[in-house]
Amino acid sequence: MKRSLGWRRLLWPLSALYSAVSRVRVWCYARGIFRTRTLPGTVICVGNLTVGGTGKTPMALWIAERLAEEGKQAAILTRGYRGTADSSTQGVPQSDEVALLRERLSGKVQIGVGADRYKNGEVLARHGVDWFVLDDGFQHLKLSRDADIVLVDASDPFGGGLMLPAGRLREPVSALRRASIVVVTRSVQAPSPAIEAIIRRHTNVPIFYATTEFEKVLRVPQLAVELPLSDWGRVQFMAFCGIGNPSAFFEDLRNWGFQIVAERSFGDHHVYTEREVAEMELAASNSGANALLCTEKDVWNLRHAPLAGMPVYCCRISLQLPEEFRGALADAIHQRKTGAAR
Repeated sequence: MKRSLGWRRLLWPLSALYSAVSRVRVWCYARGIFRTRTLPGTVICVGNLTVGGTGKTPMALWIAERLAEEGKQAAILTRGYRGTADSSTQGVPQSDEVALLRERLSGKVQIGVGADRYKNGEVLARHGVDWFVLDDGFQHLKLSRDADIVLVDASDPFGGGLMLPAGRLREPVSALRRASIVVVTRSVQAPSPAIEAIIRRHTNVPIFYATTEFEKVLRVPQLAVELPLSDWGRVQFMAFCGIGNPSAFFEDLRNWGFQIVAERSFGDHHVYTEREVAEMELAASNSGANALLCTEKDVWNLRHAPLAGMPVYCCRISLQLPEEFRGALADAIHQRKTGAAR
């Protein structure tokens, strides 16, 4: 959420304190004052500098799928939204992101859910896993990693330049010095000179651009029925979502040719109620829509709301990266493991 100028001024002292604490924390880890633990295998970290959606989960999914294709024994380590210390990978998913990962990976990659990523990784390692994808882990300095992929959302790359709570930065932009690779997401221009100029003040690591690609439209909740390509372009949709960057989702839908007659956004990870779904169905009907459309992440958060009225569909997407990205990631891992200077 973007704050007004007045709020930013009022909260600036807290942001300055947050920044100081963040810098001291990183300094303590860098000098061994705080303990860093190492898993028996290769750890690829996916993270960002700001709060909100930058595409971390799609990136973690992309990497996990490639590792599985290569025959590697891989796992994703994720806290999960409001995650606990529970290391169980069985039973009911703890968050919409975990539910999405399990649905898409279909058992090809293990998932360790909980706040203690090291403990979960140790359990998975005893079952043969030796490649780990650390989801949303750039600030999780307790766990050593062999590559740090930092995502930057081109629509709001550096959170207005202010730390939490006045801005959206979790860390100062100078934290990019720890990155192995920077990936710019949601850029309408590649390269983006203005963004790259800021990145280059802090690091010379490779910069790549990722795009979001539409795959299919699936009927909620089972996701077993696909809306034919010949039909989805003619349906009048009311789009809704509870994600970190809702405007990006709505913009993508229109760019892909969907007929969006109304839209509704909720807070990130929003769990929908029966009343909210009924209200959206009524609003959709009044606007001329004949179906509702959401993100795949929203499907899990609709589980407590009956969908007996207007049909609801979700849009399945994937992240697209240039082929050179895989080589750069392999190089970054090799350099980190051998201690070579970047």
